[in-house]
Amino acid sequence: MEISEFLTQSGAVSAMARDLGVTEDEASRGAGALLPALMGGFRKQSQTQGIAGLGGLLEQFGGSALLDNVLGDQSTDVDRGNNVLGQVFGSPDVSRTVAQDASSKSGLSSDLLKKMLPILAMLVTGFLARQKNGEAAVDGVHAGGGGLGGMLGGLLGAKGATAGGLGGLASLLDANGDGNVLDDIMRMAGKTPR
Repeated sequence: MEISEFLTQSGAVSAMARDLGVTEDEASRGAGALLPALMGGFRKQSQTQGIAGLGGLLEQFGGSALLDNVLGDQSTDVDRGNNVLGQVFGSPDVSRTVAQDASSKSGLSSDLLKKMLPILAMLVTGFLARQKNGEAAVDGVHAGGGGLGGMLGGLLGAKGATAGGLGGLASLLDANGDGNVLDDIMRMAGKTPR
């Protein structure tokens, strides 16, 4: 299952909308605009640390419990999501640039997208952790087979697949055509990709 499908089917979009006080359509558009850069960040982590290192990092941040935190009835504690973003993007400047870029693509305010980014980071981390462990993502909604390596290869390895079903947007954002939009956004922020 592609992550964009998972976000809709699991109720994650509804949970983000609830936490942020926006409509589900706005939450969906925001997630669609932010997801390519976020998945690009996870791809960079897998390239530098390897799949095993990325798997350890996912567990360090709380693993699949992050999904439960966002999908539960309580308000989401975004501190854990900000920790994920710090590791994946390396700098708050990159997170701000990602939100500004997503704002220009989605028509949503960059302030809203900055608030959405840590929640989405928690959802993606939890989803990848459950994929790594071969668990059902939420209430029987499975992430798919092949483990974390297969999923990263499928979602992140091919051009146009970077966004997990949002390939058209990903290709628009991917200025140098390398299949990863994060390096292009980091260049906009004046940061050198790792």
